Amino acid sequence: MRQHPIPPVSEPLQYRAIGLVRGVFVPEDSALPTRGVLRTSDGCELEVVVLGRLLTLLRRHLDISQPHLWVAYPRSRDDHSLHLQLMGVWEPSTLAKDASADTPPLEDTLPEGDDYFSLRGELIYTRPESGDVVLKVRQLPRADGTRPTPFKLHLNGCIPMEHLRHFVSIDGRRQGQHLGVDRFEAIAELPQRGNRGG
Repeated sequence: MRQHPIPPVSEPLQYRAIGLVRGVFVPEDSALPTRGVLRTSDGCELEVVVLGRLLTLLRRHLDISQPHLWVAYPRSRDDHSLHLQLMGVWEPSTLAKDASADTPPLEDTLPEGDDYFSLRGELIYTRPESGDVVLKVRQLPRADGTRPTPFKLHLNGCIPMEHLRHFVSIDGRRQGQHLGVDRFEAIAELPQRGNRGG
């Protein structure tokens, strides 16, 4: 069994946005638990959608009245609030029923703590004086060859202007309804596309 729900980075300019949020999932419709809210211990209610591969696990194996550590893809709404796409749950103690009595019990906590996000992409906006940061994240092409549109994540934090248009790696943290920058590293300056139309 893998020791961490967020895989290590496999290439220097690997784009990604993935994180961990602990909470109780409250479905909009109990018969079709694809949408709802995640109630966190700090009193937030985050809008969530459940991705297909998690539905079976949700229906058959999880007590959704209890809090779980959810693996989620973050998105920013128009008002910059956080929206999550739940894609998994990190709960080795429950999901590793095959473990022998000789092995130590598996922990459901991680060194980074709850509400950690690994964010990697192009820094397209930063305003240090107001603490506004926007990261553009590209997704891998789909199986049919189409390329999904890149998306933008709005964060609270301070990244100096000299890193604008650089590929950055951000250790983020959920702060209520928003994402914040804990740490960042500028990886490389990205080439800019030429001016179109003149």
